[in-house]
Amino acid sequence: MQAYMKSAMPYLGVPVPLVRRTTQARTRGLDAAAALGLATELWDAATHREEWYAALAVLALPSLAGDHAAVPLIERFVVEGRWWDVTDELAHRMAALHDAQPAATRALVLGWSLDRRSTPASDAGMWLRRLAILSQLGRRDRIDLGLLAAVIEPNAADPAFFVRKAIGWALREAARVDPDWVRDFVADRELSPLSRREALKHLGSGTQELAPDSPETRRSTRNEAVPG
Repeated sequence: MQAYMKSAMPYLGVPVPLVRRTTQARTRGLDAAAALGLATELWDAATHREEWYAALAVLALPSLAGDHAAVPLIERFVVEGRWWDVTDELAHRMAALHDAQPAATRALVLGWSLDRRSTPASDAGMWLRRLAILSQLGRRDRIDLGLLAAVIEPNAADPAFFVRKAIGWALREAARVDPDWVRDFVADRELSPLSRREALKHLGSGTQELAPDSPETRRSTRNEAVPG
């Protein structure tokens, strides 16, 4: 598991679904304040990655659904975790925030979509931009397509694989609700071949394939385990 995730932090070898079920069973009925405290404690004291996963599972408790008090931890965990397993799990916490407080959450993800913080040791901004792009996964017919366009557009030319993959994934999910909107969006904008291919994957003809030996093909092959 550690090799698969390219993780410096070791694993205990507990499957993620079991981590989630165990966490849910042990935290049933926990109120919001206690849940935030437990998530913080699990994250900060973690010696193995499954303890991080338990912290993420705590943030999925019903008492925190749509509660903006969880936002500082969501942002902190993405910035400190800096990998797709943490970011993508937390993206699924965002749909309830969009539903409960749409204006505040819109402003939040628009800010994340422009985050360029980066140092030689950290690409935190890239993961927040990915979080912004994926923040409406699971909303189905409640998706705000205008907001989706707004978080994608400043990142359309980003060379990072994980950003380009997120753009394609988010558009592919939107195509389940409004395929014509996605076709028009892709046709009207300069997207990377990877984003375009992923966006149009289930829409029949018109998908732009990657060249057999293009840099993005090689990156996609190296990261073929990445979800989405």
